[in-house]
Amino acid sequence: MAVEKKKNILTYTGLQKLENELNDLKVNKRHEVSQKIKEAREQGDISENAEYDAAKDEQRDIEARIEELEEILKNAEVVVESEASTKSVNVGCKVRLLDMEYDEELEYDIVGSTEVNSLKGMISNESPVGRALMGAKKNEVVVVDLPSGPVSYKVLKITRNV
Repeated sequence: MAVEKKKNILTYTGLQKLENELNDLKVNKRHEVSQKIKEAREQGDISENAEYDAAKDEQRDIEARIEELEEILKNAEVVVESEASTKSVNVGCKVRLLDMEYDEELEYDIVGSTEVNSLKGMISNESPVGRALMGAKKNEVVVVDLPSGPVSYKVLKITRNV
């Protein structure tokens, strides 16, 4: 029985970002690090050459990231933000919430797990808050069970994340 790989949900913007990073790694970074390795080799004995060791470590990191990105993209399921429904919260939506305890408004972009950036208000559909919000409609109150205790949010507005 084959194990089905987890789909990586990505917004179209996130897909483009990962494809650009992959291209940069393959086209530019591989070349740069191979030049560093070549230059370090030309210095003679590589057994005690810190530049050579650092370049080889960088090469391993680049190859590992390329492999990781290729795996993410191979199992990607793309959500086009401009086509996202605004009837309920889903990946590709921007949602404005009211934190009912602190009477504070919050706004989040709901994205796939590989695109998370909490500093930019981008939360995953797999995070506790994201998971609780999935499918919620405008004016609905959702309760999120957090380690600090339950938190209630009222969905004020759902728009497309574009």
